Amino acid sequence: MSEQLKSEDIELMDRMRSGDDIALRLIYDKYWNHLYNSAFNLLKDQQACEDIIQEVFINLWNKRESIEIKISLKAYLFASTRYEVYRQVRLGNVREDIFDHVHERLITPSEYGNIEHKELLSQINSIVDKLSTKCKEVYKLSREEQLSHK
Repeated sequence: MSEQLKSEDIELMDRMRSGDDIALRLIYDKYWNHLYNSAFNLLKDQQACEDIIQEVFINLWNKRESIEIKISLKAYLFASTRYEVYRQVRLGNVREDIFDHVHERLITPSEYGNIEHKELLSQINSIVDKLSTKCKEVYKLSREEQLSHK
């Protein structure tokens, strides 16, 4: 069954690349709730999560002609969502208290499978590496020594 879903996603992406906005709507309807729940699991902020998911789909549409999806559309969308969450965190556009227990939320395997989990951890490590020295230190101390962010 997953192969069928994969080929359905490939077809939808091909249609979207050709400018078919109905294909975008079908992808949106198929994945919105899962992506929202993934973002909400980290942020616990309804409006921020809705904005993030909206941004993910805007980017998908704007980059539709050049996107190369290597594993699956689902994995791509989840990685994009996590990246956008971290981008918003880095920009300071989310509440500070989201950092409480974030490590536990990140390392808990999700229902979306091991491949997506590994991709997300890779994304996290990549983003942490780009943080300022002080932010990186705070993140690592909270993760490795279970210290508070304060």
